[in-house]
Amino acid sequence: MSSKDSVGGTLKVALLLCVVCSIFISSAAVILRPLQEANKLLDRNKNILAAAGMYDPAVTPEEEVVELFAQFTPRIVDLDAGEFLTETKLSSLGIDPTTYDQRSVQTEPEFSDALSGDEDIAGLKRRVRYATVYIVRDDSDAILDIVLPISGYGLWGTMYGYLALEGDGNTVKGIGYYDQKETPGLGGEVTNPRWKALWPGKEVYDESGDVALSVVKGGGQGIHQVDGLSGASLTSRGVDNMIEFWMGPMGFGPFLKNLTNN
Repeated sequence: MSSKDSVGGTLKVALLLCVVCSIFISSAAVILRPLQEANKLLDRNKNILAAAGMYDPAVTPEEEVVELFAQFTPRIVDLDAGEFLTETKLSSLGIDPTTYDQRSVQTEPEFSDALSGDEDIAGLKRRVRYATVYIVRDDSDAILDIVLPISGYGLWGTMYGYLALEGDGNTVKGIGYYDQKETPGLGGEVTNPRWKALWPGKEVYDESGDVALSVVKGGGQGIHQVDGLSGASLTSRGVDNMIEFWMGPMGFGPFLKNLTNN
């Protein structure tokens, strides 16, 4: 038996093949990482624009996304203080508003806090301390649009999306979910354009400043109600809970009050 046909020879060839493949895969991962990150940011920007009613993949050329998104200014909000973080605080935390990913730090004690059962109506377990909001202002510096990240548990998992408000911090411009595991044709209808079209024009707060916007079963009426998803009561409840949480005192409520009162 020749050495190349021996067990040792076979193992050497297999080992060499594994080394070559690992080098190839590692190199490909390094080379493709910038492209993957760029695509991730592009997808995020598309979802923000879509929530604000500024992007429709069926009619908006993809090359216009960069120009459209340039109208937005990303800012980091301290949810406890209800205010924008200062440049000094951003620097001390090592946060870049253009790339900060609050989902990636939700379990880190430095950037999030545990929620008690009574507080955790959205099923998050922990709430980030700092959240990115996206602001559009006109030439006179008046706020035109505010896009807020929202998340909460549906039927099968956590749903992630954006809620867009007009400059008054109260009137809804749109809503969109970019990551959800709900049942197709039922809870998955949170991405259906027909259901999303029910949201623009609704108002988050009542005259007392309390969260009044809700998802209800059987035909939402008036400026504070949105019709729930047919056959998907748990998903509808999940959307309702996350609106109550993120628009309330534990979420963006104090920030929106401060922003619109200035």
